[in-house]
Amino acid sequence: MNTRIGGNLKLAHGLEFFMEAKVLTGSDVQELGVTQKGKRRVIPILGGTFEGPNIKGIVVPGGADWQLIRSDGVKEIEARYTLQTDDGHLIYVENRGIIYDPEQAIEKLKRGEYMPPETYYFRTTPTFEVSGERYVMLTRTFYVGVGEPNPTGVHIKFYKLT
Repeated sequence: MNTRIGGNLKLAHGLEFFMEAKVLTGSDVQELGVTQKGKRRVIPILGGTFEGPNIKGIVVPGGADWQLIRSDGVKEIEARYTLQTDDGHLIYVENRGIIYDPEQAIEKLKRGEYMPPETYYFRTTPTFEVSGERYVMLTRTFYVGVGEPNPTGVHIKFYKLT
């Protein structure tokens, strides 16, 4: 339902926390160099964990994050990986988004320093594929992710659009 407040249209929907993924990435980044679209690189996903109120498990090693660094410094990301729930189900994730972080933030991260959230923008739109009925709701709902880089990978909080 939409509500008009003071001439502005306000959506009567919100975001509900779904889960947080703590993804470990490898340091052996494949630097493909500058292509026609920008600087291309591939970052391996080594594993990790995820947990939310109704879901929990591990990030299966073997995925990757394909990044394109545009001339304006924005990173277009496309991460593909698999989750394995504690009850044995596999969930394929394709998580696309953008990261914008000025060079000083990148240097801080390389030194293992904390990066305050106001120094970067890291948002994603994940999609999920599942077999069976147990987690089929993941394929019928829109989600957004808010990422936080760290020296060993990324933490992404996923929210369901209600």
